[in-house]
Amino acid sequence: MRQARSVPRFKLPALLARVGRHLPQWPHAAALSLALNAAAATRLLPRDSLDQLEGRTFLIVVTDAGSRAAFTCAHGRFKPLFNFRGAPDLTCTATLSVFLRLLAREEDPDTLFFNRELSIEGDTELGLIVKNMLDAVELPKLA
Repeated sequence: MRQARSVPRFKLPALLARVGRHLPQWPHAAALSLALNAAAATRLLPRDSLDQLEGRTFLIVVTDAGSRAAFTCAHGRFKPLFNFRGAPDLTCTATLSVFLRLLAREEDPDTLFFNRELSIEGDTELGLIVKNMLDAVELPKLA
């Protein structure tokens, strides 16, 4: 019988964050937008929740990598925001380990938030919509 794998708790070296902040950030936004569009196309993301994201801006900050990904939802599609300087509607901040544990469904957003491992700032109602959308996602089991 195969043992379940889990994402270890880790923090990338501080040097990586210092270097990462000076690198172009648009690849992160483009990759994340592409992944979200693929999830929407395969109906992993609930359509009614997507409608509620229309015109909203988001910022994902991976603190220990020094990376930021800004994107928006327009006409039912996620689009990267290049050189985004404004205030997003919702910002989620955490380490890479936390985001990976969240993605792997090893920990829920509420636990991570209350343990101060995940920071969510901005529109509270939008934050709840996103949290409920993540909770509704049924990921296929991967080997």
